[in-house]
Amino acid sequence: METVELAPGYRISRLIKGGWQLSTGHGSAPASAEAAVTDMMSFADAGITTFDCADIYTGVEELIGQFREHYRRVRGNEALASVKVHTKFVPDWSALSGVDRAYVVRVIDRSLRRLRQERLDLVQFHWWNYDVPRLAEVAYWLSELRGQGKIDRLGGTNFDTWHTRVLLEAGIELTSMQAQYSLLDARPENGLAALAARHGFSLLCYGALAGGFIGERWLDQPEPRGALENRSLTKYKLIIDDFGGWDLFQELLRALKRIADKHGVGIGAVAIRHVLDRPRVAGVIVGARDTSHLAGILAVDRLRLDRADETALAAILAQRRGPRGDTFELERDRTGRHGSIMKYELNTIRT
Repeated sequence: METVELAPGYRISRLIKGGWQLSTGHGSAPASAEAAVTDMMSFADAGITTFDCADIYTGVEELIGQFREHYRRVRGNEALASVKVHTKFVPDWSALSGVDRAYVVRVIDRSLRRLRQERLDLVQFHWWNYDVPRLAEVAYWLSELRGQGKIDRLGGTNFDTWHTRVLLEAGIELTSMQAQYSLLDARPENGLAALAARHGFSLLCYGALAGGFIGERWLDQPEPRGALENRSLTKYKLIIDDFGGWDLFQELLRALKRIADKHGVGIGAVAIRHVLDRPRVAGVIVGARDTSHLAGILAVDRLRLDRADETALAAILAQRRGPRGDTFELERDRTGRHGSIMKYELNTIRT
């Protein structure tokens, strides 16, 4: 399995198992804890030793904590040392103005307990509302906790280019920035990737499969109407609309299918490899709920796209209309199509 050194002595697998699909807030029936732990064991044994979660993914930090303890008992401390868990610090929108150092400590200590760790591997900071101008101050408190040994590395999630620069100029050492990046959504190319190149941090990307839309299931299918089965599909259908609509999306799927057949892999493997090959991308978060998609994900590791493949994809991408703007810009407009489906208050209801 491909790995990359995000920082000196800090190495991750380039394929990262996402935890959002295991959250009860996702909209699908949650897996049992035993099944989830067993599945995580299979991913780790296959070389996908990096896991992504968040304090606002209901129940997921606890599941990963159970997995870590089980993995330690079964595989030993040396094997557990290769496992990295990336969580997030996401204060609620309504709480931003009242976040103080004590709040930061409480939330980080809670993640430590849930994940059963003495030190968090990577904490990815998110700040919902830029109109509350305290993000550098709060990031500094996280940096202090890093100095105290509670956090190994600091990153961000869903910051635009301007506010990522604010953190950097405040002296916050960023290892990574998590951002949505896919064949359908290239907003990191509108400034963030160039900033990452200048300052030496990496991109960790989610949404490469658009919640499952980029796959054989949707090839040559009519455009879905009405309610979709989970929040991820609802979210990414909006991205497809901005990309250029269902017809252009089907052209993309057909191009992906031709490339996939040529290499003997699935459509999803081609889409993930395309993102992995973008400048400054260190890893791609794959939101597989269980091991049913593991073989297809592992195919990414051996896949290499050639010039003809990229040329074929570029011909489709040249026709896309959006989404426009910087990373997560659309999602921050609470009255817009993208922002109105977001949930901004998930920490206050957690214990």
